[in-house]
Amino acid sequence: MQNRRDLLATADQYVDSGQLFEDLSELVACPTVSTDAAMRVAMNSYLDEALRARLERMGFTVQLDLDWQGSGNSFLRAVRTEHHEHPTVLCYGHADVVDGQAGQWDEGREPFVLSAEGDRWYGRGTADNKGQHLVNLKALEMVLAQRGALGFNLVFLFEAGEEIGSPHLQEYAAAHRGQLAADVFIASDGPRLSAEQPTIFLGARGGATFELSVPLRPGGYHSGNWGGLLRNPATTLAGAIGVLVDGHGRIQVPELLPSQLPSSVRQSLEMVKVGGGAQDPALDPHWGDTSLSPAERLYGWNTLEVLALRSADISRPVNAIPGEARAVLQLRFVVGTDMHELEGAIRRALNEAGYPMVQLKMGQCFAASRIDPDNPWVRWASDSVQQTTGMPTVVLPNIGGSLPNEVFEATLGLPTLWIPHSYPGCQQHGPNEHALESVLRQGLKMMCGLFHDLGTRNDLPRTVALTNEKI
Repeated sequence: MQNRRDLLATADQYVDSGQLFEDLSELVACPTVSTDAAMRVAMNSYLDEALRARLERMGFTVQLDLDWQGSGNSFLRAVRTEHHEHPTVLCYGHADVVDGQAGQWDEGREPFVLSAEGDRWYGRGTADNKGQHLVNLKALEMVLAQRGALGFNLVFLFEAGEEIGSPHLQEYAAAHRGQLAADVFIASDGPRLSAEQPTIFLGARGGATFELSVPLRPGGYHSGNWGGLLRNPATTLAGAIGVLVDGHGRIQVPELLPSQLPSSVRQSLEMVKVGGGAQDPALDPHWGDTSLSPAERLYGWNTLEVLALRSADISRPVNAIPGEARAVLQLRFVVGTDMHELEGAIRRALNEAGYPMVQLKMGQCFAASRIDPDNPWVRWASDSVQQTTGMPTVVLPNIGGSLPNEVFEATLGLPTLWIPHSYPGCQQHGPNEHALESVLRQGLKMMCGLFHDLGTRNDLPRTVALTNEKI
């Protein structure tokens, strides 16, 4: 226990000294924007210098695969093998960030310059994902410095395309299945339930974006002369949307819903309270399936949202029936929803309701995945985090958003534990993205405790016999 306490004290000293701020400043300064081809040099530099060098100092063997097979995504794979009888952990992070949106940040802040205002550390990547994977890397360094060894085998996988949909990550994982074999997956991304609540989530909802369009005529026709005689595309579109989701947010097509809410998921969400933070919007109590709690609606069920809606020019309406109307919708769905049947189910529902003229175009679709909250790794990790923080650990079956969890849970067959070091109000992907120093500090201590416990416990669940150092 003394070694564990000393490790947590070291984490506090690292933050108090200003070294965490300095280290994160160096990472934020590298503009690794994956949507901008001109930033590929910066991306490669981040992988090769910021990450490879740090990992090699910790005794990892590193393989860098830039623009793997022309995929537009680059990967860094690092392996540290200590003993074939030790458990093996696969960790993950992503090096890329979204566009900096320079000129849109408050107080003249620059996106790639880390700046502090009280507890908030502003900069692109502070929350998503540089601050989070830096915390995990530093925790590993501290364990190694104290003990001289981890006490477990570790594989680290970084990618450079998470913000553009992780192109070819699944193919890369499948091609390197043996090198990525592990007993458990542990990573940090996304937000906690709230800034105050240490959280573990076990997967991610899937998503399907699609467009409904009603292109009836090349132009508008006078509403006085033709009203009541010509089908109105906007009215038609509103009716078609209502076939899928009613005006109170309730999904109307059974195939767009999961078959059930598993009892283990329901039980894990019983004490979860959504919202209530200073920056959180007030919940609408009569929106969505009110037979479910807010936590069940967000983390255990499906939602269908209208993301955009257009017909004619709302700022300058004229007395004419518009010629066309369009809307973009998105279904967020949990495990138990047949992703491959969504298009057919939507098309049938529209046709049966008398809307064959509404065109359907499916967009990006990604799968849902999660592990069962009763998995023994979940209890072990929850106990470790609680021992460090002295607070109950919130366990979510999945986050409401998306991450490439399916690659690790389904393709690699691993129990997946996500331990985030951010919070819902971090403004990731927008101007003023920030991390909270208090959450980074607590996250660093949590990961120090977790990695310490991994190396000292001999009763952990095992699924692989050893990690092959050959990468």
